[in-house]
Amino acid sequence: MRHDPIDSKLFAANRDRLAHLLLPNSVAAVNANDIPPTNADGSLIPIPNSDLFYLTGIEQEESILVLAPNAHDEKQREILFLREPNEHLKIWEGHKHPKDEAQKISGIKTIKWLAEFPVIFRQLLCESEHVFLNTNEHKRAADTVETRDLRFIRETQAQYPLHQYHRLARLLHRLRVVKSEPEIELLKQSVAITEQGFRRLLKLVKPGINEVEAEAELAHEFTRRRARFAYNPIIASGANACTLHYNQNDQPCKKGDLLLLDVAASYANYNADLTRTIPVSGRFTRRQKQIYQAVLRVLRASIAGATVGKLHRDWQKESQMMMNDELLALGLLKKSDIKKQTEETPACRKYFMHGLGHPLGLDVHDVGFITEPFAPGWVLTVEPGIYIPKEGFAVRLEDDIIVTEHGPINLMANTPIEPDEIEALMNR
Repeated sequence: MRHDPIDSKLFAANRDRLAHLLLPNSVAAVNANDIPPTNADGSLIPIPNSDLFYLTGIEQEESILVLAPNAHDEKQREILFLREPNEHLKIWEGHKHPKDEAQKISGIKTIKWLAEFPVIFRQLLCESEHVFLNTNEHKRAADTVETRDLRFIRETQAQYPLHQYHRLARLLHRLRVVKSEPEIELLKQSVAITEQGFRRLLKLVKPGINEVEAEAELAHEFTRRRARFAYNPIIASGANACTLHYNQNDQPCKKGDLLLLDVAASYANYNADLTRTIPVSGRFTRRQKQIYQAVLRVLRASIAGATVGKLHRDWQKESQMMMNDELLALGLLKKSDIKKQTEETPACRKYFMHGLGHPLGLDVHDVGFITEPFAPGWVLTVEPGIYIPKEGFAVRLEDDIIVTEHGPINLMANTPIEPDEIEALMNR
């Protein structure tokens, strides 16, 4: 693992909270992700399963966590199953966790090798009534490829058809959306690394630089700070920024253009999510600054509006009404456009067509029930934007915030965002 060790108390506390949500006489299982294949004999770098990491801190492939809080044998109430290290694996794949190391990372006392899993899992299921199995229940997941979780569900239900099965994801979504203090500290590290990457880039952007060169500078900064990209970076100059998920990142940045940067670091699997828009020439034009300041006002008002008890849909509507006013003042909307709008299609959608924000954590679009009111400990992105293809540019700004009883806290308060500050840093 690239990141510094994490106190295993975090993972033990997460398991304890989950155990209290399970029904009496239950068994729960969480699998590592598959290693995705590419072409020929190639494969991608393994991506840790967020739920497994949340509960154990383990990032190693093929691992399985089994929780059975009411098991007769106390040693079997928490079991972590791992690939057994051997000389062949050491030569071809490198280090695999020995038992003592896995105990230190996870705080789980009972570590078993995978060869022991079928027998122990059968013992636990034979003395249990309820089985909680996991799968990806994010509403926007592309559920087209059978996962390790889905194979495990099919095999378990075929072998033990008379048990009562339940969805573990429902419980994990409820837990993971509320961030603990140790999680907030890890998120702050991702935010700090992201800020350093952005500041580095401000010194280097100028007419003639290519989008890919900007991406390379960010990769350099993130990697040397033991982090990685939280998601495919969006480095979009000029009209490219009007494509919301632009990731070509290979066009020249021209004099007079704006450069939209939607890019952030992931440290210890916790993700930041930043968007800034900067002038390639080091100075905003009058029109660019008008649009920028309109987006900035909506951003700040939306941050202030992210309060305990508010519903996401109401928060979104508030931002749309503010954006309507800004677009009206900019001459992009007319009063007749406002009169024609409906609840489903607000007038601002022509220029601000995406959501205002989403939960953030171990996944960039993190799990959680956004149909429920905001609660203390929620971490959200706030990302309004204005996209004007006819004028060949767009402005999007994004910060990450924590919802608290005393009002929202902006994790990115130190990351430059004022247009005058950005111009000063670019021209220093």
